Amino acid sequence: MQPVISLEDTIEPDEVVGLYRANKWSSGERPELLLPALRHSHSLVTARIDSQLVGIGNAISDGHLVVYFPHMLVHPSHHGHGIGTRMMETLLTKYKGFHQLMLTADGEAVKFYERLGFVRAGKTVPMWVYAGAEH
Repeated sequence: MQPVISLEDTIEPDEVVGLYRANKWSSGERPELLLPALRHSHSLVTARIDSQLVGIGNAISDGHLVVYFPHMLVHPSHHGHGIGTRMMETLLTKYKGFHQLMLTADGEAVKFYERLGFVRAGKTVPMWVYAGAEH
């Protein structure tokens, strides 16, 4: 069955936390922060199969010039079916023409984003102050 991809979908705490935990993202252990962060994003995209949340991504933006894509997750049981690509294409369509479209990628995600047209950011160095061990 084809997933339904939509912008600004309503999300429920249990389904979001389950998706983050399935992907072993530490933010799934902090739902009191994760849920408001997602709900207050500039854009939120979801993928559902039979009403079940199987993917989520978000964008933070000034609405005119710059957009940052911090989260893009697909349930591991649905990896490799093009769901992440379709969600990211939905966001890229919304932000087409923006001056800077930015994200941070590691591991296998690097090749995924390169296939979507992202390139390494010149001589920039990724930097952060981060209280976690991974995502």
